[in-house]
Amino acid sequence: MKNPLLEKYNTPYGTVPFSVIKEEHFLPALKEAIKIGKAEVDNIIENKETPTFENTVEAMQYSGELVGSISTIFFNLNSAETNDEIQKIAQELSPLLTEYSNDIRLNSKLFERINSVYENKTSFGLDVVQMRLLEKSYKGFSRNGAKLSDADKDKLREIDTQLSKLSLNFGENVLAETNAYELHLTDVNDLDGLPQSAKDAAKVIAKSKDKEGWIINLDFPSVVPFLKYATNRELRKEVSIAFGSRAFKGDKDNSSIVLEIVKLRQKRAELLGYKTHADFVLEERMAQSPDTVSTFLNDLLEKAKPAAEKEFNALSYFAKSIDGPEKLESWDASFYTEKLKKEKFDFDSEELKPYFKLENVIDGVFVIAGRLYDIKFEEIGNIDKYHQDVKTYKVTDLEDNLVSIFYADFFPREGKRGGAWMTSYKDQRIVKGVNERPHVSIVCNFTKPTETEPSLLTFQEVTTLFHEFGHALHGMLSQVKYESLSGTSVYWDFVELPSQVFENWCFEKEALDLFAKHYKTGETIPENLIQKIKETSNFMEGMQTLRQLNFGLLDMAWHNNTETDKIERVGEFEFEATKNTSLYPYNSDTCSSVAFSHIFQGGYSSGYYSYKWAEVLDADAFEFFKEKGIFNKEIATLFKENILSKGGSEHPAELYRKFRGKDAKVDALLKRAGLI
Repeated sequence: MKNPLLEKYNTPYGTVPFSVIKEEHFLPALKEAIKIGKAEVDNIIENKETPTFENTVEAMQYSGELVGSISTIFFNLNSAETNDEIQKIAQELSPLLTEYSNDIRLNSKLFERINSVYENKTSFGLDVVQMRLLEKSYKGFSRNGAKLSDADKDKLREIDTQLSKLSLNFGENVLAETNAYELHLTDVNDLDGLPQSAKDAAKVIAKSKDKEGWIINLDFPSVVPFLKYATNRELRKEVSIAFGSRAFKGDKDNSSIVLEIVKLRQKRAELLGYKTHADFVLEERMAQSPDTVSTFLNDLLEKAKPAAEKEFNALSYFAKSIDGPEKLESWDASFYTEKLKKEKFDFDSEELKPYFKLENVIDGVFVIAGRLYDIKFEEIGNIDKYHQDVKTYKVTDLEDNLVSIFYADFFPREGKRGGAWMTSYKDQRIVKGVNERPHVSIVCNFTKPTETEPSLLTFQEVTTLFHEFGHALHGMLSQVKYESLSGTSVYWDFVELPSQVFENWCFEKEALDLFAKHYKTGETIPENLIQKIKETSNFMEGMQTLRQLNFGLLDMAWHNNTETDKIERVGEFEFEATKNTSLYPYNSDTCSSVAFSHIFQGGYSSGYYSYKWAEVLDADAFEFFKEKGIFNKEIATLFKENILSKGGSEHPAELYRKFRGKDAKVDALLKRAGLI
């Protein structure tokens, strides 16, 4: 049987031929690719010549390409378009990849060659990027067990295999629990308070399941407006607890998985000579140590908590003044916050949605990116998609040279995990003088069109789209020789800078005028609404900051911990770890850790603080744009040439200084947030 995953893609731009790839192709293709990858490594080891940068480090950079390509396609599908068969294959495929990775990293002969090059690095005349690749390659081995005894290497292999399986199971349980819940309503009175758009969306969901009435599910476009607008408090409570208790009950309970993951991560760290998992992770981050992260988070907590408590008291007083409950619960948060915003600013978030038709926002993102970075976007229909909802684009420079292929997948469905993320199917690199351009994708879960309206985004969804597109620009505009240093292959507390800084354009009239037009009348968003966006941008900022710090401190509590084997109950541990950041009463039926995919399924363990860390950088960076003009070509070029195009080819602190001329200061963030 010919396997398309093992063939050279005879497709436009070498894009993935999704239409001819079947589930049964993945496992045999990966096994064959692993054989090829191992043979490539053997050739490097058996080379009789003295180890050099070219015949060892650079040669390793080009080995295992087929393994990377196949696994990238597979795990992207497992996130965006999964099914029972793909999840079953993942359970077989993941351990094979873990074993393959460890076979390379724990190969003593290969490490001898890498180590030889590293020890003689000054004799090879390496440039900055080559030196960066050498450092990354050496640490990839030395930090991950290359120096261990054979017995300890076996222990490491067992731990890594277990962790890969547990992470998969964690994600499958969260997705299953998200898909399993539905609130089926047949009495129109239960929809009181909901805007018509939310009612229409609930009807579409019910119709898709061949049911009468309306269905609220746990996808963000459904659950968020229900908790924000539904007047029936008991139903809000039910939906809120359903969302907050995903994977915290029954046979899909992730509690034991969480405990096992943190124990294994701690064992792994100790085996490798580190005090905690956080120490291991943060050694290769801008923050460098758990102490730095803890100081950073607690300093922000000290500044944000008084503001948050003041906001919470004001919200409680307001709720009581309009016959609300004596004591606010978590299911009251969005509801009364939205009412207070309306009272204080004469502003309803729903007023914005008609100005943010999805297609217009996409065009706006393209126009803004074009003005800043001299690129053009053209929707094309001649490349394969993995789902009919996916949109595909060709990105070119002003001379029509290919910059990137871009995939965009916007709407929720059962086979897709929640949230929003950027990924790629092919990273940028330069091989034999040819600059191979990347294939980048963003995946979101936005409000779907209804029978009467197109997809109209909330302002939060608009900022999410800009955020993920900022990541996409980091991938698209890369100009780095080596794939492992290109695009978003940077320190995780730096990777959020391009995404978060791009959100800032959503708040600026000069940018909004380009795309925020009423979907019926074509009228540009009025000045008074833009003013309301700005006025409300810091509304409840103390409470919002506290929420982010809650997640960051919870992440560190799990991973900067030498006594993970003593933790017995996930819910109780979470309560103790986050009580200083909690304003609403504790509810023992809910738990965020068991659905905290960022740290237990994604790559953010010991790294959730990165969002706040990068906010410092983004506030400081955008202040620079504001000083010169948000479309100032000089500043945009500095950002493109020193941040977006450089990937991880230099240390991020050095790249930032080259862009800004100085280090970032936390004051820019505190000032923007209204906390000073």
